[in-house]
Amino acid sequence: MELKSYQRAFLRSQASELSPIVYVGKEGFTEAVAAALDAALTSHELVKVRFTGSKDEVKEISASLEKATLSTLVAITGFTAVFFRQDASSPERIYRI
Repeated sequence: MELKSYQRAFLRSQASELSPIVYVGKEGFTEAVAAALDAALTSHELVKVRFTGSKDEVKEISASLEKATLSTLVAITGFTAVFFRQDASSPERIYRI
């Protein structure tokens, strides 16, 4: 899903209040991390991911996670990335974009 700038700004403002749910350690991108992010996106739609290891590969790992979970990378700030995936099948969507 391609986001417009105002949608991205709205999601970034909403994410500022969130705590990271998924953590990426020194192993970097793994199937377990992708599965955890997928489950978190199913529950929350907007998820913060914190990079505690592999800090020099934040952009590459974020792109891999975006592709693996079929989500949209909203922003990368420092060692934190924000992902969004709207649940179209649920009538009670959290964020209406």
